[in-house]
Formats: sequence, structure tokens, C-alpha cells
Amino acid sequence: MNRQKKTSPWAWIPTLYFAQGLPYVAVMTISVIMYKRLGISNTDIALYTSWLYLPWVIKPFWSPFIDLLKTKRWWVVTMQMLVGAGLAGIAFTIPAPHFFQITLAIFWLVAFSSATHDIAADGFYMLGLDTKKQAFFVGIRNTAYRLAMLTGQGLIVMFAGWLEKTYSSTLPEEIAVPRAWSVTFYLLAILFVLLFLYHQFILPKPENDIPVKNGNPLNAFFQTFITFFQKKGIIAALAFILLFRFAESQLVKIASPFLLDNPEVGGLGLNTMQVGTIYGVVGLIALTIGGILGGIFMAKNGLKHWIWWMTAAMNLPNIVYLYLSFARPESIGIISGCVAIEQFGYGFGFTALTYFMMLFSKGPQQTAHYAICTGFMALGMMLPGMISGYIQELIGYQHFFLWIMLCTIPSFIAVKYIKI
Repeated sequence: MNRQKKTSPWAWIPTLYFAQGLPYVAVMTISVIMYKRLGISNTDIALYTSWLYLPWVIKPFWSPFIDLLKTKRWWVVTMQMLVGAGLAGIAFTIPAPHFFQITLAIFWLVAFSSATHDIAADGFYMLGLDTKKQAFFVGIRNTAYRLAMLTGQGLIVMFAGWLEKTYSSTLPEEIAVPRAWSVTFYLLAILFVLLFLYHQFILPKPENDIPVKNGNPLNAFFQTFITFFQKKGIIAALAFILLFRFAESQLVKIASPFLLDNPEVGGLGLNTMQVGTIYGVVGLIALTIGGILGGIFMAKNGLKHWIWWMTAAMNLPNIVYLYLSFARPESIGIISGCVAIEQFGYGFGFTALTYFMMLFSKGPQQTAHYAICTGFMALGMMLPGMISGYIQELIGYQHFFLWIMLCTIPSFIAVKYIKI
């Protein structure tokens, strides 16, 4: 009997895409704030957490093997179980003497499991729904993903901050902070194990969810890359994909440490709970509104009309961090407003990159070519992010944010050469 007829898409699509977003935000954002609170330098935070982008960079290389081995459903639930185990491993090792090296290694496992889960979940989505329902649920899955970001960057970080404060009242800070983050990651692990158990029973079993047996997938895999690099305007397109977020990729690694750092070293001296509220709630709401408006505007006049405006929106609002580093306001309202302006611009501008990649991928192998584009997009975030902490510690926050404004220039140059 086909389970697909009995299971409503509403029962599994929101939870599946919530499960897709949560480990990504844990690896990319929560890890940065946690390591900062545990006393790791900005150089090490930026270098090593940027390396965690690698699984998403090389995701297109192992996606064919997910088609060859087992069902998409099997991959989805197995990766969720691995992510849950990984998060529990991080929680367990935070109080350990060599916690930085050990937790980083486990974050790698979580990152690879999460990237594999992305491939399987997107494939399962297409198998589990007909074309009409696929179109209908795109907005629902995106909302569920954003909700995961809000939970991770906002609520989870705020919870960790509340625990830090609670434990600090009875324990010395060097014990209170690790314990707070350990409990936080145990909570994340429990949440993920519950998602795994839920999906084990609730996910449908589409009849067409079977491993690929015909043809030569490896041959098709190499053919995909050959046809991608034969596309017209490939060099300009890759330069645009790699450079569009050149400034943002560095800023994103230093924004939270800057908000958390002591005023003596040029930071704003906020606590973890405040950063969770400002960056994870206010910032994310602004990012979402920017993204929605970007989509509406682009649907009306097209990418060609908006590309320069969106490039400006992606880059110019970064100047708010330059203002914050010089003015160092104590008002939470002013800091929140500045972060909201930058995140709104990021959301509005990022729409251009997403839509450009969709247009560039058009053709017989659209899905595979889009996956390659997202790999290059992740590479464009990973490489500049790795050196951002070193640059910041070398020149200080004020000069670093001045450097960020200079780094916006390649983005404008790259736009000039792309064909839309």
C-alpha cells in the first residue's frame, strides 16, 4: 500500500525543511558565538568555522552517489540521526580540555551530514509531490527554513545567554559559560532526535523512491560538469557568483564577535542574550522582509532592471558597522537598527544572486547545474571568510570595517560583465 496517499504534505514538509535549516545555522552561526564566548580568538574562529563551508562547496560531487545507494527517504532519516548524534557529541565535549579541536571535528561530521541531508531532502520533495504541489509548497518550505534560522540564531542563542547568566550567579565564569553551551547543545540534540523519530514514521514512501539502476551515473556526472563549463559567459558568471558576497562573507564572521567583544578592544560589549535578540531575531526579520521585497520587485521589472540596485543593497549598508565601530553607541535601539539595515540590504540583494543562478542554470540539466552554482556560491563565502579574523585582529575593528567597504568594489566590477 502506498503511504504517500495517506500522509498530507503539511505533516512533513514544514518539519523536513526545519530539520534542513537547523544544523546549517548551528554550524555557521551558533558555533561562531559559542567559540567567542569560550575565549577562542577571532583569527581561529573565522579560519576554522569558514572551513565548515566545505561540505556545501563540494556537495555537487557526491550527490550522484545518493541516487545510486538506498532511497532518498533512507538518506533523510539516517542523516537526521547522525546530526542528532553529532550535536550530542558537541554538548558532551564542550567541557573537555581540548574542546576546540574535538568540537570542530564533530562540527565537520554535522556539516557533512547536513549537506547530504540537503541533497536527499530536495530530491525527496520532488518525488513525494506532483508538480502542482511542488510549486504550492515552495513558499512553505522556505518559511520553515527561515523559522529554523530564527530558532537557531535567535531563540537558541538567547537560551544560551540566559543559561550563562543563571549559572554565573552561582559559579565562576570559566565553568558557567561552558556548562551553559553544553546544555544548549544537548537541547539541540534532543530536538533533532525527536525530528528523526517523527520523520521515521511520518514521511511518505513514494513508489518512485528507488536507487538509480539504469545507465551510467558516473558518466552522466562528468557530462554534467562538462556541459556546465561550456555554458556561454561562464567566466563572467563564475566571477559574479564568487565575488557578489566578497564583503559580506568577511563581515558575517566578525559581526557577532564585534557585538560581543569588550569595549577595550573595540567591541560593543553586549551579552549573549542581547546578540541573540539583535542578530537572531531583529536581524533575521529584516533579512526575511528584504528577501520577500526583492522577489516582488524582481518579478515586476526583471533582474536586468534591479541588478545594480540589488548590488548596492548587498554592499552599501555594510557602512553601518563602520559607524558602530567609531560611534560605539550604548543604545540597544541604535545597534538593532543598524543591524536591521545591513540585514535588510543583504536579504534584498541576495535575491539577485539566487535568481541569476536559476537563470544561468536553465537547460536540460538545470537541477545539477544549479547545484554546481550553489557550490561556487559557498566557495565564495568560505575563502574570504577564512582570512577575515586574521585581518580584523591585525588592524582592529575600525580599520577592518573600512576594509569591508573597500571589499565591496569587486562585486560592482563583476556585475558589469555578466549577461542577463
